[in-house]
Amino acid sequence: MNDRNQRTVLVTGATSGIGRETCRRLARDGWQVAGVGREAERLTALQHELPGFLPIVMDVTKVDAASRIMDATLDRFGALHGLVNAVGILEPGSHETTTADDWDRTMNLNVRSIFLLTQAALPALKQATPVGAIVNVSSVSGMRPFPGVLAYCVSKAALDTLTRCLAIELAPAGVRVNAVNPGVVVTELHRRGGMTAEAYEAFLERGRTTHPLGRVGQPEEIAAAIAWLLSAEAGWITGETMPIDGGRHLTAAR
Repeated sequence: MNDRNQRTVLVTGATSGIGRETCRRLARDGWQVAGVGREAERLTALQHELPGFLPIVMDVTKVDAASRIMDATLDRFGALHGLVNAVGILEPGSHETTTADDWDRTMNLNVRSIFLLTQAALPALKQATPVGAIVNVSSVSGMRPFPGVLAYCVSKAALDTLTRCLAIELAPAGVRVNAVNPGVVVTELHRRGGMTAEAYEAFLERGRTTHPLGRVGQPEEIAAAIAWLLSAEAGWITGETMPIDGGRHLTAAR
């Protein structure tokens, strides 16, 4: 059962990492949650875990994905008060090794799909009571360049600029748009990008020295910040790209 007077949020990238923990956090906070991902089994697991959770199995890069996602969400809940764009991939590669396919795949998922879904969601967000809010999951790599992940860095810098552009355009309608910029967080992002288990463990260990607070982050910490940015407590914040990175953005690339 769902209450059409309750706040509803749509979360992409819901099958792992920050997206999955954001679904859990917002459900605990009383939101009705729709989660989008490509892995049906993982979405079904969340559905069993979270009362009222709406699983939407979808590849967000498909031509009609945005409209189908919104149709499913509004058919179930009748309104939309929050959008969390947590979907993303990391394709390793330098200017010499990044292929055109790598570049297009990264830009299509990390930027284009987010723009299209946001565009499709805006009518519902503007009509919501209270007016809706958007949080994009970017990266410290959007704020600082790092070697070996060129397309990823560019895509996240583009997402940060998209966040600011939308914030200024949507301010008259009362729709707030912000981004979180995590440092290294324990998720499946790097492993799915091709990093071996051994290399990933070494990468996390190195994070103790590359993050001034002496450790890498956990997805629950990012989810908490997302929940706050969606809340009324953050009602006068828009256009912010918020580093949540143990101080990583304060350091030089190394």
